[in-house]
Amino acid sequence: MTTSIPPVAAATGTLLGNAEHGQTDHLVGAHTRKGKPKIDPVYYLFLLPTLILFTLAITLPAIVGIFYSFTNFIGFGDWELIGLTNYIAVFSDPAILSSYLFTFGFAVVTVILVNVIAFLLAVALTSRIRLKTGLRAIFVIPMVISGIVIAFVFKYLFANSLPALGAATGIPWLQESILANEDLAWLAIVIVTAWQSIPSALLIYIAGLLSIPGEVYEAADIDGASAWVRLRSVTLPLVAGYVVINIILGFKGYLNVYDVIVALTAGGPGTATRSIAMTIFTGFTGGDYAYQMANATMFFIIAVLISILQLRLTRGKAALS
Repeated sequence: MTTSIPPVAAATGTLLGNAEHGQTDHLVGAHTRKGKPKIDPVYYLFLLPTLILFTLAITLPAIVGIFYSFTNFIGFGDWELIGLTNYIAVFSDPAILSSYLFTFGFAVVTVILVNVIAFLLAVALTSRIRLKTGLRAIFVIPMVISGIVIAFVFKYLFANSLPALGAATGIPWLQESILANEDLAWLAIVIVTAWQSIPSALLIYIAGLLSIPGEVYEAADIDGASAWVRLRSVTLPLVAGYVVINIILGFKGYLNVYDVIVALTAGGPGTATRSIAMTIFTGFTGGDYAYQMANATMFFIIAVLISILQLRLTRGKAALS
């Protein structure tokens, strides 16, 4: 009786036989070439226009700006190299230090407020409630409205509607616009920014909550877990990656806050709500180009360091299952 040899076994035998006679070089070379497929040049052709535009619009101006930060250039006319003078002055300028303090404080408070509210709304809008699809559509409306428009609407509310309400109800602290209060004006910026930012964070949290298998909650119910225990021990650990994403995206975005401040307070009262971005842009148009370019360079370095720190602290935690 003749037994047929399976093709895989026959191929293996051939490879072993060739290996014994040192005839595997051409096979290894073929395997290596197969493991590294040749990239079609057409991909580079598609990449080239984007690379050129990015270089001309972002990389080249950034390099030129960094160079001018070592000069006394005011935006036009002659200039000369002055070394690190601008950078030394940045560290001792109370106006710039104040803008950094305001910006980072604003970013931290807004990140916490936005993520807490967005997460609670996401939990509610993924539970068994009526009209949750319609409510989701309503809650994401602020995301599609321009930030400038939102800021001007809230400015009217803070400057007119709320003081009128305070006068009608006899509440003293409500009768004055918080936009005119140096200690409270930043709260108006936080409120407006949060109102606009919550929808995007909400959508990310909804996606995370919907990705959790229902069997997990069924097992928790069988174990007799309460709603709070399910939220703390099941939901939060399983959406930790989405929390990290929202925190990183939000914090980076809030560091660049500009348009809302311009529409609400224009940096006032005084310079109480002047952000880093607003300080830089104001300097560009006020004859402090090289000085504010040094400020912008320092801000860029700080943003990069924060990004690296965030990636190190959250390494492996942002993987979405």
